Amino acid sequence: MWASWKSAFAATPFVAKTLLNATPNLFPQQTRTTIILERVYPIRLHKKGSGERRMEKKDFIYKRVDKDKKKQAPLSIILTQYVEGVGEKGDKVNMKRQKAYTHFLLPGLAVYASPENMKKYYIEQDDQKTNSSLYAPNTVKVLSRCCLIVNLSVDNPWTIEKWHVRANFRKMNVFVTDDAITLPEKPISGPNLDYEGKEFYITLTINKTETVKVRCKIHHDTFIYSKELPLVPEYWKIPGKAIFEEDQEILDSLPRPKWEDTMTVKD
Repeated sequence: MWASWKSAFAATPFVAKTLLNATPNLFPQQTRTTIILERVYPIRLHKKGSGERRMEKKDFIYKRVDKDKKKQAPLSIILTQYVEGVGEKGDKVNMKRQKAYTHFLLPGLAVYASPENMKKYYIEQDDQKTNSSLYAPNTVKVLSRCCLIVNLSVDNPWTIEKWHVRANFRKMNVFVTDDAITLPEKPISGPNLDYEGKEFYITLTINKTETVKVRCKIHHDTFIYSKELPLVPEYWKIPGKAIFEEDQEILDSLPRPKWEDTMTVKD
């Protein structure tokens, strides 16, 4: 008897009564799970006086009916601070409701565009001059971490001009105009192998508003294989000396690429 009772007790799952499983659901959420279906093939009626027709496989094929389903209109919100790629503080933005609620309203980055909030938070575009465009801050951030290699001839004399910088930026898929480039006040001329691997900085103007300093590194290049100088691997990680000593402090203050901390230098 003891053995049978013991086996029965072991087979019965034991559930401890706790506050969580003893308390009923205090926050019931309404779920809309009703789906309207209709038959793809209409059922044929049986003749009067005859027996019921046996249903076939095609009689159980259905399709969903969404005739009454309406697409939700986008939600209007007002940004309470600058959001990169979205807008400035005080901008009125329309977006999907779920995205607006999850990523903007809950974190406190925006408020509903109600009449009261429109008077309190909305700012006319002509009154805000923080950035020239939505993407200008991100452009400044990317360019400030850039290390531009300026390829110069080892055979022919040269003096760095704006077109040198513009051409080497184009290799990085960055297109700038000469008006946006500000070179150092002192000219840099060569070829001079003492400048190999040394750095200087230029200033770029974005949309005639934002300015950013960009690190540049000199590399002598040639079409003659015997005179070719190899480019140092992972040159962006190696702190270089400034061509002009007075620029060293500014170059040291410029940020390096984000991923340099995650990369390891091989011996």
